[in-house]
Amino acid sequence: MTQNLEASQLSLNDVRRLLKLERQRGGSFAKFLSVEPLTDFEQQELLLIGNHFWRHLEAGKVSAKLVKFLVLSPLMRLTGFFKVPVVLTMEDSIPIEVEDGDTLIKGRLDILAVNQPDAELAAAQFWILVVEPKNSAIDPWAGLPQLLTYAYKSLQQQSSVWGLTTNGRNYQFVYLTRGNPCTYQILPDLSLTDPERSLLLAQVLKAICKLQNVQLQLA
Repeated sequence: MTQNLEASQLSLNDVRRLLKLERQRGGSFAKFLSVEPLTDFEQQELLLIGNHFWRHLEAGKVSAKLVKFLVLSPLMRLTGFFKVPVVLTMEDSIPIEVEDGDTLIKGRLDILAVNQPDAELAAAQFWILVVEPKNSAIDPWAGLPQLLTYAYKSLQQQSSVWGLTTNGRNYQFVYLTRGNPCTYQILPDLSLTDPERSLLLAQVLKAICKLQNVQLQLA
């Protein structure tokens, strides 16, 4: 009998046990990405996004939906995710079959960015970034098991993928790699309300977006 699990209920121990996904230590952005300086315009836009979020945060808890609207949407627009050939999808259901064959993990992707130059060619899709937003009162780490489970799905058709979980203020990136076993690395946390770390946040998103040019590495 098939066991059905919800991705939102998993722990990191569950992710390791069910998906055989192991954590590697010592992740750094410089190891995987080549970041570029932001233009003056980009820096001003980034400051504006941060100010808008801070104003709402001062008024009380910011919901996950408002985090998507206030922060993630303008950040992803600013860093190139609205441009061709990147396609964004939201709140898509995703079934994930684990190796033992009798467990099915179900969940709903919040935001997925894919490289899709031809919508009719499924094989042309390359998952660039999986995003799991939380409300401002929740630590982004709470979204890691859910995020890792969703991102793991892409390793069936490509060698690596980026993931991001955020509460609007703090941003936790992870980098997943296909292998035996598949692994993930947790990158240094970034913050929209810290001047230096907010600049790096935008630089990292721009660099990840440019991965749209990476060719699919099929299993």
